Amino acid sequence: MNYERSVVDVFNETNQKYQNNPAFTCMGRTLSFKDIDALSAKFASYLQNHTSLEPGDRIAVQLPNLLQYPVVVFGAMRAGMTIVNTNPLYTPRELEHQLKDSGAKALVVLSNIATAAAEVISKTPVKHVIVTNIADLHTPVKRLLINSVVKYVKKMVPEFSFPNQIAFTKAIKLGEQKAYQPVTVNHEDIAVLQYTGGTTGVAKGAMLLHSNLVANMEQVREHLGDAFREAEELYVCPLPLYHIYAFTIHCMCLYSRGNESLLIPNPRDIPAFVKELKGKSITGFVGLNTLFNALCHNEDFKQLDFSSLRTTSSGGMALTNEVATRWEKVAGIRPAEGYGLTETSPVVCANKPSEICPGSVGTPVPGTEIKTIDENGAETELGAPGELCVRGPQVMKGYWKRPEATAEVIDEQGWFKTGDVATIDEKHFVRIVDRKKDMIIVSGFNVYPNEVEDVISSHPKVLEAAAIGVPDAKSGEAVKVFVVKEEDSLTDKDVIDYCRERLTAYKVPRMIEFRDDLPKSNVGKVLRKELRK
Repeated sequence: MNYERSVVDVFNETNQKYQNNPAFTCMGRTLSFKDIDALSAKFASYLQNHTSLEPGDRIAVQLPNLLQYPVVVFGAMRAGMTIVNTNPLYTPRELEHQLKDSGAKALVVLSNIATAAAEVISKTPVKHVIVTNIADLHTPVKRLLINSVVKYVKKMVPEFSFPNQIAFTKAIKLGEQKAYQPVTVNHEDIAVLQYTGGTTGVAKGAMLLHSNLVANMEQVREHLGDAFREAEELYVCPLPLYHIYAFTIHCMCLYSRGNESLLIPNPRDIPAFVKELKGKSITGFVGLNTLFNALCHNEDFKQLDFSSLRTTSSGGMALTNEVATRWEKVAGIRPAEGYGLTETSPVVCANKPSEICPGSVGTPVPGTEIKTIDENGAETELGAPGELCVRGPQVMKGYWKRPEATAEVIDEQGWFKTGDVATIDEKHFVRIVDRKKDMIIVSGFNVYPNEVEDVISSHPKVLEAAAIGVPDAKSGEAVKVFVVKEEDSLTDKDVIDYCRERLTAYKVPRMIEFRDDLPKSNVGKVLRKELRK
């Protein structure tokens, strides 16, 4: 396996080989590899000739699963720039932190969600804002129809304004005026700053090199083998491409083999989602536990033809046996669970579809070393639980501008400490027995208690707060917060409303419990373990 290539090298090779194959389909519109090649070149040319950006600069991308996403990301990479994947659900506070921390000089944003960025853009280093509408890459008539309905009938595009704003369609036209000039992109350059809380609540940018992404692509393709046949696959893509799991599968593994991805912009709209699947010969499905569960409870989904489905990959959160069994009954195939982290680009382990070990996250992908260690750093015996450590070409370079945080998780020998407690059996199957002790996973999204607590504690009527995860039938876990009042007039509605203004929806607590005090250690640290009891 050749890891010393850039994503751009892979992209160029792929486009030449599979020019006329369908690459991405969304809302009835399909772009071929030739289309993606041409459009991304125009976007790269725009960045080179009509902005102040230079190779190495960061460009934030805040888009759901639309055709614009691969065009923008591959175009920016071809211009030698670093992608800052940005969650479309971010509140102004969260977005401001990421744009400042990354030093992003440009932002590509969907008009429907642009108000958050417009509110904070003046406080960030961003100099160029490219705004796109949902159907900008559809045919002219359909583009006008869909964009008009979305804006004027459904009123889904709020008013906003940026000081240096340009329409995506205009940027593409400007990019046509001058040929894109290829840039030398080294495999050791940073391809993506992927933000994660790590083991704390402060969002940090994991520096994923081009070689990290290419390595994980090669590792996953070899490990899963027939799951990525050449130019034969049609995979459903409901998970957001800005999440490294979906990006690696759809924009790297599948794309590099000449395959097609069906983009689902809003997977929470289950009826619309199922409508997109009707009549399609789906061969692969990438999802997570809560999504599988929701789909299997939809009567129209149960009636779909799954005769072509060969692979279902599960990641992002634990796959329950109940949901796996239900999916197998409906779709005729058991989901193959995997495991990874943002910091490992992301795949560490995966079950092969032909060799699924229920309850495990599979075996390490090729070129990956794993071990478990005790609290003193000594390696534990086979089968004994310990903190899972990973070493391999997919492990990030480190956290952006945070050498101390990097040193906490990557030792001098290159071992990355995941913070997850696991066991490894004699066949190298890995079972996660306890994850990062305090992290909460809501529908596959990481919620860090520190961040929730910091927001709530800033409320003038709150003295203290502590957040934990509690089981939830729909989302796997939900956020529960214990609050000590500063003023008796404080209500649970006050706390939740305050959070809704400052936190993405999945981070907002579902339950508030007021207490006179919180359990603490002898040094004053809140004991979340006691609260979980």
